[in-house]
Amino acid sequence: MLKRLMKSALAACVVLPTAVMAADLDSMTPEQLLPLAQKEGSVTVFSLSSRIAKIEKAFEETYPGIDLIGLDMSSTKQIARLEAEQQAGVHAVDVLYIADTPVVFSKLLEAKRIVNYVPPRVAGQIDDRYKGPLLTQRLSTKVLMYNEKAFPDGSPVTNLWQLTQPEWQGKVLMVDPSQRGELLDLLTEIALHPDEMAAAYKAQFGKDIVVDADLQGAGEQFIKDLFANDLILVPNSDVLNKSVGDVNAKNPPVGFGTYSDRRDNEKEGWALQVANNVEPANGILFPAVLTIADKAPHPAAARLLIDFMFGDDTPTGGAGFEPFNVPGDYATRTTIGHHPDSVKLAELKAWTIDPAKTAAARGRVSDLIITLQ
Repeated sequence: MLKRLMKSALAACVVLPTAVMAADLDSMTPEQLLPLAQKEGSVTVFSLSSRIAKIEKAFEETYPGIDLIGLDMSSTKQIARLEAEQQAGVHAVDVLYIADTPVVFSKLLEAKRIVNYVPPRVAGQIDDRYKGPLLTQRLSTKVLMYNEKAFPDGSPVTNLWQLTQPEWQGKVLMVDPSQRGELLDLLTEIALHPDEMAAAYKAQFGKDIVVDADLQGAGEQFIKDLFANDLILVPNSDVLNKSVGDVNAKNPPVGFGTYSDRRDNEKEGWALQVANNVEPANGILFPAVLTIADKAPHPAAARLLIDFMFGDDTPTGGAGFEPFNVPGDYATRTTIGHHPDSVKLAELKAWTIDPAKTAAARGRVSDLIITLQ
């Protein structure tokens, strides 16, 4: 695969006229980008979502002559791979579809390993907060999920502190935060809300919380208590979803997962549902961003792909966005309506992460987790 990508990158270097600089490409319409992209012949994307396979098919049908190479890869692995390749002088990937923005900002953007690009076609339909420092295509989640068949009356958990009690011992799942940065972001966000976590503690137990001397606030105390109650760390979301959502389960666990995975309920035999009425929050909303790798070998095709993944002018976004127009994903392009089966964004009881604040606090929370495992 690497040889194929390097060969493709070398080909692009001789095809694209040197006079066509990035600034020129940034201002081009899809119609203007298309002939240049077709000369480049391909575009490679690292994607946090397996749904890139659907985008691959739709993109190639829309723009014949451009081979989309989509590699499904966690944000953590994307960051490590891009750093390693660029340090070795290899520039093989064009586009990153990535989350874990606290690390992306510090390790990739500040190091100038990626560049921001906002398609002119949709720029006026995206709020400024989603256009920089990197372009957010949608908001995704890591929130508490439960089995709606086993619990038809609604979530069995209404306060996060319940998860630290004996009835949930060994029955709370999470993908290992050392493997998925979004879960470390989730735990960090809990730590960043000590007052709300303290209020939720008092609401649950009727008394003020006493925080251990070595901890900073009620959020860190929750993390410690959650691990002490035998939090189960699993290797990936597939394991979590099957364990939590299995329609045949009689007494299933709950887990911090991805709300939009509910889209696969019928196909996989799951009964996943978001636990929304949870104090003080059910998890986090975080940005899924699209960005271009520094010295991308196919710069025109990279921009054409990012434009495509913001969808067409229909309410669902058409083939370029429909794979992400599912319950639990929230488009940043204002012309695209949220899925009717989604909890409305304004009503979703999740904290929206601030990447800068999260980045500053992650190290302490990561160190805490190491001591608890």
